[in-house]
Amino acid sequence: MLKKKWVKVGIVFLAILLIIDVLGSFYFYDLAIKREKKDFLQENDDLVVSREAMDVFVSGGWREWVNNQEFEYWEIQSFDDLRLQGYYLEAEEPTNKTVVFAHGYLGRARDMGIFGEYYYKELGYNILSVDLRGHGQSQGDYIGFGWHSRLDMVDWINRLLEKQGEDTEIILHGISMGAATVLMTSGEELPKNVKAIVADSPYTSVYDLFDYQMGRMFKLPSFPLLDTTSLVTKAKANYSLREASALKQVQKSDLPVLYFHGNSDDFVPTRMTRELYEHTNKAQIRIFENSGHGEAFAIYRDEYIHSLNQFIDQHLK
Repeated sequence: MLKKKWVKVGIVFLAILLIIDVLGSFYFYDLAIKREKKDFLQENDDLVVSREAMDVFVSGGWREWVNNQEFEYWEIQSFDDLRLQGYYLEAEEPTNKTVVFAHGYLGRARDMGIFGEYYYKELGYNILSVDLRGHGQSQGDYIGFGWHSRLDMVDWINRLLEKQGEDTEIILHGISMGAATVLMTSGEELPKNVKAIVADSPYTSVYDLFDYQMGRMFKLPSFPLLDTTSLVTKAKANYSLREASALKQVQKSDLPVLYFHGNSDDFVPTRMTRELYEHTNKAQIRIFENSGHGEAFAIYRDEYIHSLNQFIDQHLK
């Protein structure tokens, strides 16, 4: 009788744990993936920006430059019938060079104007900056962390070819989630017009990122909560956290990639970029001292641009 009693107690205990796990999975889906305001990031110490970088992000002249440009508004329909918004700016002088930008988590296309001003004014490039699904003016009730957006990027590239013709040369430049997006894009079948990729502060996979953040922010082990969250994500957003892998995608590609990362990044650890670099067929890497998440261009602009120019000169005509 005593043995049966303990078996029942064990079953009840396991059932309670399962219920907690399931409820926790829906909570973390809503917290990170569902499209809604993310208050938890406002008090995240890992996203504290240095004063030097904040001055550039908030009051840099690039914002005025963006406001003064006459962008063309482009729309495409995604493979799953979402309306996606892009912003195209033709160079002042005719050119076959175009940069396609992908912004970070909770960002929008105009945020990439911090890089766009340089590409436009100094390099003379056409610009296409897009609102990734679930962001800005693009539709979508979930954040795909780059996985479904990789297919959207292929569609944007094809839209560019329709506009510019077959001699177009394209570079993809993304930051944070946008960096992971362009890396995930690299593993798809792309036209030869795509010549190179710049990935600033990317993560290896969504699972790896959540694993790191779950331990750092919530002091929780990833198993089993993260795996059940992945199941919820698969059911609600049609992708799993493990399949959304930039690491697996770059191994399929021969495109040259330039990696940037700060060694003081506590939000996306620098080791993820190092791992990506080690598994990329053609890659260069530049790590910046005392630079937090996505801060390198703001703090080390000249060094960043020097590495960028060398990379572009090497891989575009």
